Amino acid sequence: MQIFSYLCSRFLTIMTIIDAKIDLPVLHLVGEEADRLQLECYVIGGWVRDLFLHRPSTDIDIVVVGSGITLAEAVTKRLGRGAHLSVFKTYGTAQVKKGDTELEFVGARRESYTRDSRNPIVEDGTLQEDQNRRDFTINALAICLNHDRYGELLDPFGGIRDLNDCLIRTPLDPDITFSDDPLRMMRAIRFATQLGFHLDSVTFDAIVRNRERIHIITRERINDELHKIMLSRRPSEGWLLLDKTGLLPLIFPELSALKGVETISGRGHKDVFLHTLKVLDNVAETTDNLWLRWSALLHDIGKPKSKAWDPQAGWTFRNHNYIGAKMVPKIFAKMKLPLNDKMDYVRKMVDLHMRPINLIEDTVTDSAVRRLLFEAGDDIEDLMLLCDADITSRNEEKKARFHRNYQLVRRKMVELEERDRIRNFQPPVDGLEIMSVLHLEPCSMVGELKSAIKDAILDGIIPNEHDAAHAYLLTLARQKGLID
Repeated sequence: MQIFSYLCSRFLTIMTIIDAKIDLPVLHLVGEEADRLQLECYVIGGWVRDLFLHRPSTDIDIVVVGSGITLAEAVTKRLGRGAHLSVFKTYGTAQVKKGDTELEFVGARRESYTRDSRNPIVEDGTLQEDQNRRDFTINALAICLNHDRYGELLDPFGGIRDLNDCLIRTPLDPDITFSDDPLRMMRAIRFATQLGFHLDSVTFDAIVRNRERIHIITRERINDELHKIMLSRRPSEGWLLLDKTGLLPLIFPELSALKGVETISGRGHKDVFLHTLKVLDNVAETTDNLWLRWSALLHDIGKPKSKAWDPQAGWTFRNHNYIGAKMVPKIFAKMKLPLNDKMDYVRKMVDLHMRPINLIEDTVTDSAVRRLLFEAGDDIEDLMLLCDADITSRNEEKKARFHRNYQLVRRKMVELEERDRIRNFQPPVDGLEIMSVLHLEPCSMVGELKSAIKDAILDGIIPNEHDAAHAYLLTLARQKGLID
């Protein structure tokens, strides 16, 4: 009797959620047009899932038993002025946009696959066949929009139960699901990370068995999922699942190489992979900047190549930042990440991430801080966020000391920036002026003199002002015998 009462209460709760959230004018309009055309139609997939998770969702997928394009055309006419229709006949889909509303229409279909491709052979199908082809039970939920059954939930695979249990599970045999479309392995891990869910054990084991199939997926599609993992609240959970399922060395061997601890003479180093994930989560707590999160993931990528054992010092990773920065363009090219200013930004963050730490360890000189400001430019705040996140010691006193020292560096930066305007500066005497004053043709000497003026400003020898730089140029020219 208690079980029956619980089930009844769960049913009432579910129906209350549906009644409250599904009562949208645009969905009633879709249902009315479907009835007029004598078509079955359902809202399905992510919008329904997010309805029960109380997550915001603007993209509404409509599946039609029949022609989705025909229903989309009718809905567009009903919506009137401001409604825009896009038809994709090759895929049998259509998109209707009006204001913030976006509706995606597709005919119900069934799919079959060949071994060497994730692109399915598509045929018209029933609603049940359409739900069968969905990737996960929580994405197979459908709600009818036809008047006589408006708001009726169709949940053939226990998706509501899996939502309650925070479970990612495939509707059908996961080995077939992942072999047919290996991208679904990445999607399973992405959904688990985004939603804070866990993988059903059968689903997890199937990913392990089918992991080599990931090689037929394009890097661009893999990157789409990686970016969504990176933008999750705790991206480390996704990378740990990629590691546990065996996908990580297949899609990102350089990151997998960070794993493990080596011990000599009783002295071991920390697991750089686990440290990296902690830094990534620390950054994720402070910013949604995707490329700063990638910088956190790659900040120690050069450590395996730089690792060395010193009997006196123990384990060392000298110049790992420099080595890592050189690896960034190669990693971006291989993974087909953008080879543009985003890559340059990540490379800069990796290269400079040790500099503030060195300022802490040594006396904080104006010259060192000026050079850091100059090289980091407008990205200095991001760099300091990364450096703060890189403090992962379990020694709370040590962590507090490092954070205090970083605040000292920050205050010094503010003072020097206000006084010297170093960030992104160009020497106040440029190459053209140097050639004019000294009657020089374009040559290496012009570059040397310009660099010397820049260094003099950064080292505090002269202020960042034109007259001072011009006078210093004349002094240098006399020293080099260029003028009397």
